[in-house]
Amino acid sequence: MTAAPEADSVKRAEEEWRAVLSPEQFRILREKGTEKRGKGEYVKLFEEGIYCCAGCETPVYKSTTKFDSGCGWPSFFDAIPGAINRTEERGGKRLEITCAKCDGHLGHVFKNEGFQTPTNERHCINSVSLKFSSAIPSQ
Repeated sequence: MTAAPEADSVKRAEEEWRAVLSPEQFRILREKGTEKRGKGEYVKLFEEGIYCCAGCETPVYKSTTKFDSGCGWPSFFDAIPGAINRTEERGGKRLEITCAKCDGHLGHVFKNEGFQTPTNERHCINSVSLKFSSAIPSQ
């Protein structure tokens, strides 16, 4: 599933991204890296709130879809509708997740792993790709 391109999508040159992101955020969001297992600041956070893309601050996940998968990265069973794009990787074992607004790499989707979630999916997300806000926007 791919979100429709937004008219207000965020496009920046590599040097502009380097100026606004930390080196670790740049490595993960722009170069499709992965943070070390169990080291992210949001792995054990289960407060109520919204997780936004660290690159463009677009809301991508609600805390109500977060669960403890034990994998060492923040796990969600669904994204905010239209907030992410999914791209199948070679071999079809997983899907890459990117922010629909800025195309920043967030992580991967794994399906049918047996977790008791409504979607039977695990969105395995790098903490550094996210910014958490306990303020819940009105909807």
